[in-house]
Amino acid sequence: MRKSYKLFLADKRLLRSALIWFLLLWWSLVMNFYAGNYANEKWTTAVTDIILSNTRAYDVDILFAIGLPLFALFTLLRCIRYPAQIPYILKSVAVFVIIRSVFITLTHLWPFPDSIAVYNAGILGKMNFWADLFFSGHTGLPFLFALIFWNNKWMRYLFIFSAIFFGMVVLLGHLHYSIDVLAAFFITYTINHINEIIRKKDKRFFQNADSIIYAKHT
Repeated sequence: MRKSYKLFLADKRLLRSALIWFLLLWWSLVMNFYAGNYANEKWTTAVTDIILSNTRAYDVDILFAIGLPLFALFTLLRCIRYPAQIPYILKSVAVFVIIRSVFITLTHLWPFPDSIAVYNAGILGKMNFWADLFFSGHTGLPFLFALIFWNNKWMRYLFIFSAIFFGMVVLLGHLHYSIDVLAAFFITYTINHINEIIRKKDKRFFQNADSIIYAKHT
């Protein structure tokens, strides 16, 4: 891992790219914050749902509030282990958050009437909104990583399982409508496809990051 960092820090283009995409990710999170608050202010009413209307809500507060931060921590550790892949990962997440921010400003439904109350204190509480429903970030983000790491069988299945798990959690707690969860897979697939079309070179670099850097410095 030390060698990977040495090569990463020696590549000015890669460092510059990582910084640019880190700033873009920060900007996307700011967008998400204001979009979430806007959706909360403009909410209208709840609607019926073929799944939620026929099931009771379960208490999945901890899984909902803590699950995604744990997922983020795992991803961060992965980035620390393979620093050369950081720019592409930051770019993908930033684009995902920006596009989702646009979507949640367009749809202002209130959560299902019997949705559970989730943890609402501290930093996690400030990032929890009630009307930012379409589409489910808890489902879409893990699926995005499954697509990013598709060539890594272990990572692919881990992230697919995480996407399905989080999708079930938000449905069990009636925290998202079923369309929010189902649409997340299709929209996320499109987001990843857009990333690959726009930044083909970045995708190739991501898949062979360490070997390409090593070749440049030998």
